Amino acid sequence: MFNFLNKKKNKSNQEIWIIAGLGNPGPEYENTRHNCGFCAIDKLIQKIGKNTKENVKFKGKYYICEYNGNKIVLLKPQTYMNSSGESVDGVMNWFKTDEKHLIVIYDDYAIDMDHIRIKSKGSAGSHNGMKSVIQYVGTEDFVRVKVGIGPKNPNMDTVKFVLGHFNSEEKAKMEEMYEKAADAALYIVDKGAEEAMNKFNAKGTKQ
Repeated sequence: MFNFLNKKKNKSNQEIWIIAGLGNPGPEYENTRHNCGFCAIDKLIQKIGKNTKENVKFKGKYYICEYNGNKIVLLKPQTYMNSSGESVDGVMNWFKTDEKHLIVIYDDYAIDMDHIRIKSKGSAGSHNGMKSVIQYVGTEDFVRVKVGIGPKNPNMDTVKFVLGHFNSEEKAKMEEMYEKAADAALYIVDKGAEEAMNKFNAKGTKQ
């Protein structure tokens, strides 16, 4: 268990949001199931950051955007998935943003690929990228947007599954989900997590 309960974060004096999408850098990982977070950030760049400069710092690539009067930092950690928290923590500290203004987007094979699910807090489950983020951020109390990539055959190796590529039919479906995840993140900024959960979480799915 991570010893994060007594870790203190810099408190935000201004509403700068961090939206981090998790994935692995490098061409060999492009469009793999594990890179849903990166793909959702790409959609956000198209929506709110088309003319935004790419910055490379804090072991990540980030873009500073404006949306409805809010400053939003879109982040793609470049540390590889298992160390994602190092980049997220670096950006949060630089912009003096606390967990109340952090949204993390990532893949979840326990959710079918035609759904996303928003949670206002919770454990990392089996996701190593989220384990790293929780370790570095020092709390589980931040919003996350899970992008469904399931179902996974229970007999298939998990690593092989998440690092696998979508087929052509799945790619088309996932483009819709990346768009939906991006819209959900912006809705959270506008309306808050509770309203976003009511709007985007599929009825009958676990919260």
